[in-house]
Amino acid sequence: MSSDTHTDPGSITAIVVDDEPHARDGLNAMLENHAQLQVLSLCENGLAAVKAVNTLKPQLMFLDIQMPKLDGFDVLELLGPDAPCVIFVTAFDDYAVRAFEANAIDYLLKPVDPDRLTKAIDKALQKLQNSNEIQQRHAALQDAVREDEILQRILVRDGSDVHVLPVDAVAYIEAADDYVAIHTEDATHIKLDRLGKLEEKLDPRQFCRIHRSCLLNISYLARIESETKDTRIAILNSGKELPISRSGYANLKTLL
Repeated sequence: MSSDTHTDPGSITAIVVDDEPHARDGLNAMLENHAQLQVLSLCENGLAAVKAVNTLKPQLMFLDIQMPKLDGFDVLELLGPDAPCVIFVTAFDDYAVRAFEANAIDYLLKPVDPDRLTKAIDKALQKLQNSNEIQQRHAALQDAVREDEILQRILVRDGSDVHVLPVDAVAYIEAADDYVAIHTEDATHIKLDRLGKLEEKLDPRQFCRIHRSCLLNISYLARIESETKDTRIAILNSGKELPISRSGYANLKTLL
């Protein structure tokens, strides 16, 4: 990795993301043999990767899949359309890698083979000519990863900061056009997402659509009160009051 902050306009900029120091340094040493690449940063975890992409704007990212706290797919989810071209790096040739092969730019197995690395780089450089295709592949990959997975945490990007919210800590979620407001007991986080899309990923035994614009974690429900014959409100443990629609009340009765 060059210590010079100046970027050669004729080179392709890249970052390496891996929580294992030896793997990180070893891949960086191999990349030094590729004159067309300029490695801007070696990132030891997913949080560092998100910050590096935000500040350095690399064109290519060598991304480990299995990492603590934020894995490779979490990183892609947080970066969204800002994600650079990605080559996955993994120690496990399991069903996941085979499933992602159709949508990923490419992937490398550890220990990385030099010839395989060269082919992956050539493939990525070709894809860099078409940014729209890269974004489409990222979107398809994220959908494939999360399709059948019930969320255990919600990732919220706030500039270069990342908040990891366990779903158990989320009291309720409100829709706000293309955004959602995620409320915990002590904070509110804004995330670019649709309420309906988020609802599909949450455990339906835990989160209930009590209104077209509100998802409630029933663990935080203290009681239900009637305002009139046809209107009801949910009273949370905190004392917060949320409106319940007719269909929302039917949903609650079914769940409870």
